[in-house]
Amino acid sequence: MGDGEVILLDFWCSMFGMRARVALAEKGIKYQYREEDLGNKSPLLTQMNPVHKKIPVLIHNGRPVCESLIILHYIDEVWSHTSPLLPSHPYHRSQARFWASYIDDKLSEYGHKLNTSKGEEQEAAKKDFIDCMKVLEGELGEKPYYGGESFGFLDVALITFYPWFLAYEKSGNFSMECVCPKLIAWAKRCMQRESVSKSLADPYKIYEFVQQIRNTKFGTDE
Repeated sequence: MGDGEVILLDFWCSMFGMRARVALAEKGIKYQYREEDLGNKSPLLTQMNPVHKKIPVLIHNGRPVCESLIILHYIDEVWSHTSPLLPSHPYHRSQARFWASYIDDKLSEYGHKLNTSKGEEQEAAKKDFIDCMKVLEGELGEKPYYGGESFGFLDVALITFYPWFLAYEKSGNFSMECVCPKLIAWAKRCMQRESVSKSLADPYKIYEFVQQIRNTKFGTDE
């Protein structure tokens, strides 16, 4: 079932695409990486994801799997013989899914607003973002990973935001390590894994990318 050609359509700094990269690396799966120009999407992307026309898309033996959390589920089920991501107990699996949805519903929204707004709107986004991070830090508690002793599904879902932290900090003028020290310790622990460190984008390049977006939106004299 896990044999055959694997292709990942992605964009270099996408935290959602990085999820697939980390999961594939954890499983030791060889794949073709194809960078998409989101301003000029390839015919393959629009063919493989005709509904949303978004990355990431995992193509396995010519069949597309879309949406990053669904891709993580698929990777874990197809290549179940090694490095399981989801917990074996149904309750723990449900909790991992719940918190992953929370990350996508809240953290991604607040982070985007923080990077693309200014003034009162940005301050509100900063508060919401920090509150969200504190909730996630509370869920981590004293565990080394969200999955307990093992790096797993929820760790993959969240760690790909880590390279964006520099941009969030610069945009909002705050320190993540001061706000959520345990969460930063967790992130550094995750970064010791080769599957993570080699799959995540450079934070400084992401910061430059965000600055370009802000300069386009607000001008260089903001």
